[in-house]
Amino acid sequence: MPQSGPTGSVYQRPRDGAEEQGNAERIVAAALTGLGRAQSLSARVRQLARVEDVVLKGGGRYIQSGTGDEQRFRFESKLTADTEAFDVLEVNDGLYSWSYRKLGRQPPRLTRIDTRRVRERLGTFGIPEQETAAPYLGGVQRSLALVREWFCFDAVSSGMIDDVPIWIIDGQWDRDRLATLLPEKAEAIKGPAGITAGDLPEGMPWSVRLSIGKRELFPFRIEWLAIPGRRPVAATTPEVVAVLELYEVRVGDPVDATAFVYKPATEGLLDVSENYVNALQPLRP
Repeated sequence: MPQSGPTGSVYQRPRDGAEEQGNAERIVAAALTGLGRAQSLSARVRQLARVEDVVLKGGGRYIQSGTGDEQRFRFESKLTADTEAFDVLEVNDGLYSWSYRKLGRQPPRLTRIDTRRVRERLGTFGIPEQETAAPYLGGVQRSLALVREWFCFDAVSSGMIDDVPIWIIDGQWDRDRLATLLPEKAEAIKGPAGITAGDLPEGMPWSVRLSIGKRELFPFRIEWLAIPGRRPVAATTPEVVAVLELYEVRVGDPVDATAFVYKPATEGLLDVSENYVNALQPLRP
């Protein structure tokens, strides 16, 4: 894999006619597998989200080391909008997966999950111990795994980010998954005509777009598309409303092990292992 990824944020999408569902699904699955097998990974993170008239901008970093049950990760992000800040920190230190969130004026929330219990649960699904549990715990792998869980990828074409050739993968909601989220619209969702983007609740993503490096199958960008809020009723074309981008990527370089050390104050700490493990279900293969 390359030692650095793209730094730009604009892609070109030439027409090459390569739109095959099977290929799209295989590329996304391979990207997720590749993340889990990387011996080490570090990247800067850039994010943008639009909620009605409010635009959140910011970013942070992502660090990952080890494979299988030895894998550790740290994901940190700070978004700002006007006078408010939204802070997220996720750390897997091997024993616990920690999650700290301070979202605007809301009180901070600190939770942890016992990774041993998660592994035991995954074992009941037939998932071997040498497979990383990160897609079930947090970080970039969790983000991509959830996108793959909820969306079906049906189109792939070629593009570029700076000078890096990429696959542009488009995904639409899995109808069964969407029906569970919107039971009042389940019949229409599963019907022959389906529903339109305008039928979704305001701000709810309609589709997703991935930018994955052709050579190393690294996921450089995830974009969520929706009809932005506070638009005329006639507005029916989804636009990008949220972006997660990884850049200045380093794969295989040494990483600082102290990044995975996290010892917060226990005041207000919630251990959510019991409920989390009981709710776990296997991700789609």
